[in-house]
Amino acid sequence: MKSYNFLEGEILLINKPLTWTSFDVVNKIRYHLKRQLQVKKIKVGHTGTLDPLATGLLILCTGKATKKIENLLSLTKEYTGIITLGATTPSYDLETKIDATFSYENITEQQIIETAKNFIGTSEQLPPIFSAKKVNGEKAYDKARKGEKVELTRNSITIYEFEITAINLPDVEFRIVCSKGTYIRSIAYDFGRALNNGGHLSKLCRTKVGEYHLNDAQEIDEFIECSTG
Repeated sequence: MKSYNFLEGEILLINKPLTWTSFDVVNKIRYHLKRQLQVKKIKVGHTGTLDPLATGLLILCTGKATKKIENLLSLTKEYTGIITLGATTPSYDLETKIDATFSYENITEQQIIETAKNFIGTSEQLPPIFSAKKVNGEKAYDKARKGEKVELTRNSITIYEFEITAINLPDVEFRIVCSKGTYIRSIAYDFGRALNNGGHLSKLCRTKVGEYHLNDAQEIDEFIECSTG
């Protein structure tokens, strides 16, 4: 069993479950550590939000290791997932209902592959209105869920790799390597538009953050069991 020193500082690799928020994971781990260590407070933070409908690698830092969060946030990310063509949603994923549909029958595999190549490089990306971006001190998704108008500014992002791994229309499976601050939901929406169609993200998994890999991550229950002594 691995020996931990959570107060001095640990970097934890957790496989975030579907429907959990990143803060759900942080709160669960923090609650466990406070009970385990019999302390009233312990610092626990994550190094990059995953949406509730995404799974995969979530890096947590405890104790003094929370000072490393800023550096870890800047690392490149790798994701795999599915873009579903032929429909859009306000949130660009399955959190909200489909608001428009399109015929995708005339889209060819070659068009899809070539379109992915056009996304590689640095560009200005508009985040989804259903995001944690702050607008006048309030999170954009809070305003969007209340039906309020949300205006966001574009951010500079870099796509290093965008590989189409399988095509079974309307689903397009992909692997993408990108800079910090990249919204894969926006990639899905913009990908549909680039094909003169519609698209939304129907599945997402973060597989790498820098050199940290999902294969080395633990399930939450597994971590709790291993760290209970």
